[in-house]
Amino acid sequence: MPYASINPYTSELVKSFPDATDAEVATAIDRAHAAFQTWKHTGFAARATVMRAAAELLRRQCDDYARLLTMEMGKLFSEARAEVALAADIFDYYALHAESLLAPQPLPVASPDEGSATLVHEPLGVLLAIEPWNFPYYQIARIIAPQLSAGNTMLLKHASNVPQSAAAFERLMRDAGLPAGAFQNLYATRAQIETILNDPRVHGVALTGSEAAGAIIAAQAGKALKKSTMELGGADAFVVLADADLDKTVKWAVFGRHWNGGQVCVSSKRMIVVDAVYDAFAERYATGVAALRAGDPFDAATTLAPLSSRAAADEIRDKIRQAVVFGATATEVGPPVPTGGAFVQPTILSNLGADNPARHWEFFGPVSMLFRAADETDAVRIANDTPFGLGGSVFTADTARGVEVAKQIATGMVFINHPTMVKADLPFGGIGRSGYGRELIGLGIKEFVNHKLIDVVDIDAPF
Repeated sequence: MPYASINPYTSELVKSFPDATDAEVATAIDRAHAAFQTWKHTGFAARATVMRAAAELLRRQCDDYARLLTMEMGKLFSEARAEVALAADIFDYYALHAESLLAPQPLPVASPDEGSATLVHEPLGVLLAIEPWNFPYYQIARIIAPQLSAGNTMLLKHASNVPQSAAAFERLMRDAGLPAGAFQNLYATRAQIETILNDPRVHGVALTGSEAAGAIIAAQAGKALKKSTMELGGADAFVVLADADLDKTVKWAVFGRHWNGGQVCVSSKRMIVVDAVYDAFAERYATGVAALRAGDPFDAATTLAPLSSRAAADEIRDKIRQAVVFGATATEVGPPVPTGGAFVQPTILSNLGADNPARHWEFFGPVSMLFRAADETDAVRIANDTPFGLGGSVFTADTARGVEVAKQIATGMVFINHPTMVKADLPFGGIGRSGYGRELIGLGIKEFVNHKLIDVVDIDAPF
């Protein structure tokens, strides 16, 4: 697929970019490896200076960066500004904490004969990041801030529809003072990705994207014996218990499903409501969704953004049709969305029987699935009836009870009385078909380092 900026609201082709040549890829690996030889010896204080500078530039030029996001993938301008701020927070987090997170760790040993054992955390080398279009800056910051702070160097293969956002982040890091070659954007082809992974100077790959892409890249990395982390799809459960405050719950449900146009892996895709409040919730939720207003994402009055592309919109509509063929009821709500641009009419799917495969799909757009649960136990069962395991939420007046329910839901993240919380100081990741590995905080920075044992032993030899 060619690299091109196509405005999802106007369908205008803004700018296109040629694929990288094989020579450009080879040169990028050379430069990244050369940069690593110096960057790995650069102290934490100097690395932190670069991270803080990147954060400062993002905040100072927030609107400029945000406009590019809205133009390339269509998100609301207010949400684009929030994404820029979040990326800045991530850089600041690692500027402040990287050194302590990677501090040498003395190990308790069972006997003096084992010596004085210490675990140190050393960078591996060149890493490849493969990132999606739905959060063009946040996804980059989430991987490069910790890994550059750890002393690794990075190559980026971004989504083909956000090439200008990718280039903007390369300029950002250069302007922040990162050495040449330490972070490079490549308009790489799929064949070139495998070439990169097979290079002995490349030591790992982090991918955020679809299950299909993850399966391919994980297989290629495994064949090359390279470390990988995978942040893949999700179909998060939004569990509503009988004592939930419905007014607050419905507002969070509408937001949790439709922010970023519903194109979020941790979006509240499956509304699982106990029977006692199901009808009341369903009526209020439909009213809330109907109040959304689709339109120009630069207009402050717009509350529902277009999807990232016409192809994405067509795919969602096709999946809705398939779900209905399998027996689901599809209810379109709200005023008609604009016919121009990549819009999809907000749709609520109900009556998703146990034999309907659509109940296990991820709808990456303004489509909600409603499930009626007999009781709390049944709600947990439905929540866990998914191949995914990324996030989820539980709404209840009894937060202690909510925590107990959360413990029974098999995902990487669960929130009580909130649909999701994406912050610089909270870990991100899932289980099952949602992938493996973690990003952010100490878990993220330690994914691609060598946890090396250094043991000082001073005892007499046995013979």
